[in-house]
Amino acid sequence: MSIRRTTKAARGAVAMASAVGLALVVAGCGGDGAGGSKTADKGPGPRSSAPKESGPGTPAADSDEVIGEMKGADGIVVTLHSVVRDSGGFVTVNGTVTNRGSKVFNAVNWRSNESEMRSRSSISGATLVDKAGKKRYLVLRDTNGECLCTTALNAVMPGASRPLFAQFPAPPAKVTEVDFQLPTMPPASVQITD
Repeated sequence: MSIRRTTKAARGAVAMASAVGLALVVAGCGGDGAGGSKTADKGPGPRSSAPKESGPGTPAADSDEVIGEMKGADGIVVTLHSVVRDSGGFVTVNGTVTNRGSKVFNAVNWRSNESEMRSRSSISGATLVDKAGKKRYLVLRDTNGECLCTTALNAVMPGASRPLFAQFPAPPAKVTEVDFQLPTMPPASVQITD
């Protein structure tokens, strides 16, 4: 193993240990000091525009609505819940990936082939296709090269579900139907809502 790889691995271990320690500190700071929680009398907290990465088995927030479904090999099913156009000029796709198979699923084949892409276990290879306008839209990236999409989509155990999302540049306002595509999966035609 080279020194560079060893250094990267050590930095990753330190970052992971720091994140775990911070999570434990934050978890210990909650409550009202009497063993109870004051969350019952608080109003709803601030809302994030990006879906939260939840633990295994947690479906996407609006999982009751199904607007499309993609079935792939080994029992992998992607259920699409919403495709929403934002006034900021992008479209957000929300869904759930479910492993109905018997093997652990890793989304390595769903990532982009771009060499500068930093997210290795993500759905960065997803696309939206405007068939009428003959245009393909790629997942947006931030300034650090990370996709604006679900990352760390690995080790999805049989029977487990994980939420997924991806943000794309918005097609023209007159475009209301697009195909959502993931590598290795059949496309799903979905309606864009405002």
